[in-house]
Amino acid sequence: MKEVKCDCGHVNPFGTEICGKCGMVLSSEKDNQLIDMRYEGSARRSQTYRKTAIDKIWNFFSSVKVGVTLIVIALIASAIGTILPQEMYIPSTATPAEHYELEYGWFGKVYYELGFHNLYSSWWYLLIIGMLGISLLVASIDRFFPLYRSLKKQGVTRHDGFMKRQRVYGVTKLVDQDIDLNIVKAELKRQRYHIREENGHILAEKNRFSRWGPYVNHIGLIIFLIGALLRSVPGMYIDKVVWLREGEKKEIPGTNGEYYLQNNEFTLEVYDKGNKEDEQYSAAIDKTGTIAKTYQSDVTLFERKGEAIPGAKVDLEKIKDYKIKVNEPLKYDHYALYQVDYKLDELSTMSFNLINKKTEEKFGSVKIDLNDPQKKYELNKGYSVDLISYFPDFEFDEKGEPRTISKIPNNPAFIFKMHTPDKPEGEVSFVAIKETAEPLGENTYKMAFNGVETQDVTALTVRKDLTLWILFSGGIIFMVGVVQGSYWNHRRIWIKRKQDEIVIAGHTNKNWHGIKRDIKKAIESTSLSEPTDQLEEEKSSTKGEVLNG
Repeated sequence: MKEVKCDCGHVNPFGTEICGKCGMVLSSEKDNQLIDMRYEGSARRSQTYRKTAIDKIWNFFSSVKVGVTLIVIALIASAIGTILPQEMYIPSTATPAEHYELEYGWFGKVYYELGFHNLYSSWWYLLIIGMLGISLLVASIDRFFPLYRSLKKQGVTRHDGFMKRQRVYGVTKLVDQDIDLNIVKAELKRQRYHIREENGHILAEKNRFSRWGPYVNHIGLIIFLIGALLRSVPGMYIDKVVWLREGEKKEIPGTNGEYYLQNNEFTLEVYDKGNKEDEQYSAAIDKTGTIAKTYQSDVTLFERKGEAIPGAKVDLEKIKDYKIKVNEPLKYDHYALYQVDYKLDELSTMSFNLINKKTEEKFGSVKIDLNDPQKKYELNKGYSVDLISYFPDFEFDEKGEPRTISKIPNNPAFIFKMHTPDKPEGEVSFVAIKETAEPLGENTYKMAFNGVETQDVTALTVRKDLTLWILFSGGIIFMVGVVQGSYWNHRRIWIKRKQDEIVIAGHTNKNWHGIKRDIKKAIESTSLSEPTDQLEEEKSSTKGEVLNG
C-alpha cells in the first residue's frame, strides 16, 4: 500500500483518484470520462484496505447495500410485531401461550412459538438494530473524513485534465480582447459565492455545508437507534397494564416494589337519552345499549419505606390521593398511570351451603374469595370442605378434562371434597355455574349455591420513558440533515486564465440547471463563452447516432 505521488510533487494516500493539490486525475480512467466527484476522488478505507479480517468487517458495514438491506429487514420485522398485540398489551391475568392460541387459533400459537409476542425486546431484533447503527456509523466515518480533508485542502489552481473532465466545461479563446474577470467575481460575490484566488485563477464556492446533510442524517438516526436500544435497559422504559379491583392494593409493575397503588373506588358515568344534554346520543344508545361518558379511578399512591425483605410485610408510606381520568393521568417520579379500560361487576366472592340432598338440612356456609381462595373451610360440628381444584375461567379441553383459560373469574368452577361425621373419608363434587357433577358416584351431601358478590375493576397503563428526549433529539437532528441536504446544494466554479484562453468549469452535487444559470448570469456582461453541459451533449450525440443508424 504505497502512497501515490503526483506530477506536481504532492503525495497522496493510496487509493486517491484525484490529486489533492492540483486535481490531476491519478486513476487509469479514459481521458474523456467525467470525474466521479462524490467524494472528491479521496481514498476511502473501504476501497483501499481489503486484506485483514478487520478490513473485511469494516468494508461489510460501510457498504450502502448492506445498510439498505438492514433497514428493510428491520422494517419487515417491525411490521410483523404489529400483526398481533405484544405480550405487554394482553391481560396480565392471562397465560401468554394460552392467550395467543385461544384468541387467534393456530396462527396465534405459531406467532407465540416464534417469539413474535416479545419481538421488540428479542435478542435478534436488538441485534438487527445494533448492526444497523454500526453500519450507519462505519459508513459515515468511511466517507466523512476523506471528504472533509479533500474539501478543506482543495486548491484553487486545477489541472487541465481536472477542468476538462468536469460536467460543465467551456473554453474562450483570447485573440485581441482583454476580459476583465473582476466583473465576473463581483457578480459571483453578489450570488453569495465565496471567492479564492491564486496566480490569477479563481475558485468560487458556496453552500459547502450542504454536503454534510447526509452525515447529519446519520447522526440523527444513530442517536434515535441508541434511544430505541435503551428502551430494553431495565428502568429506562416501561409500558405495562395493571388491573386493579376496588379495594385492592397492588405493586405498580416496573417499579421494583418501590410504589404501590390502591383502588379506592371506580366510577362510571354513561350518557342518558332521557337527559336533554345527551339527546344527540339517543340513536347510538339505542344501537349499542350503553355509551360511557367518563370513567375514573379514585386511587391512593404509596411508597415503600426502607428495603424490601423477602417474606416480611412491606412498610408503606402514603404519597397522595388522586382521581385518574381518561387523559388525566397520575404522574409521579417519571411514572404516569393512565385510565385505559374497565370491567364492571366482575365476580368477587361466591357462597355455598353444605346441605343434605334428601333432608335439605344445612350444615354451614362457605364464602370463597375468587381471587384468593383457601384450601380448607371449617364448618360446625365436625363438618368441613376442602377445595381440591379451582378453575376461575372454566371450560373442558379436547379430552373432556376441566381447565381454566385465564385467571379472571369469568366462569368459576370448583372441585370440593366434603367431610362429614358420617362420611369422614369425604365425598367429591364438581360444581360450576348451572352444572354439578359427582365423578366418584352419588353423594349424600352437596354444595348448594348461596349467593355472589361482584366488584368493578379498573385497567391502568403504567408508563415511564427516559428515552423520549433521546428519540426526540435524534428525530430533530435527522430533520435538520434532511433540510440541509435538500434545500441547498454545493456549487463550485473554477476559472483558469491562460495566455491565449480562459477555461471555465463547474460542479455541483445536484441541480445542474442552477449552477449553469449562475455561470450564465456571471459572464453575461462579458465576452466569455457560456460553458456547455458535456453530459447532455454526449446524450444528444448518442441519440443522433442511433437515429441516423
